[in-house]
Amino acid sequence: MLSKPSLISIVDDDPPFLDSMHRLLRALGYTVATFRSGAEFLASPRLTMTDCLVADVHMPAITGVDLYRHLIGTGRPIPTILITAYPDDRVERCMLGEGVACYLRKPLEEATLVDCLRCAVMRK
Repeated sequence: MLSKPSLISIVDDDPPFLDSMHRLLRALGYTVATFRSGAEFLASPRLTMTDCLVADVHMPAITGVDLYRHLIGTGRPIPTILITAYPDDRVERCMLGEGVACYLRKPLEEATLVDCLRCAVMRK
């Protein structure tokens, strides 16, 4: 029996990045849902089906950090990979300490992303 592909939800306010991530993850065999904001993701029926969340650290309104903390605080932990074009070692240490699966820097290295996705999906 074949297992269904894992659902990866991507939250990023950069449409070209969302599009390229969508294409890459589909090519890797994942089911992918994209969202332009944390609020859009939180209002989506896909929230409860998500096996791994990939979220940008720096977004207006709800940041990736805020989104992760909200999910934990409401009892809906989802293995999360945070991504950023503006890395901050302090934020990285803090978020890894709080349990995010990975903290990756843009531009993403595909092999590193693939490893993080595998580990995160296995946590679910």
